[in-house]
Amino acid sequence: MLKWAIIFAIISLVTGLLGFRGISGAAAAIAKFLFAIFLILFLIAVLAVIGVFHIL
Repeated sequence: MLKWAIIFAIISLVTGLLGFRGISGAAAAIAKFLFAIFLILFLIAVLAVIGVFHIL
């Protein structure tokens, strides 16, 4: 998921430099959304691992 967020961020930068503002904004929004999902899932995974080790 992080890989796709980085890809969409790069697409956003390239299209922004070329002047395609609509595509750039859409790609940036997708990148932000994917990064937020990645961050939430990462935090859940970290808390789960901490919880498992705390029980042991």
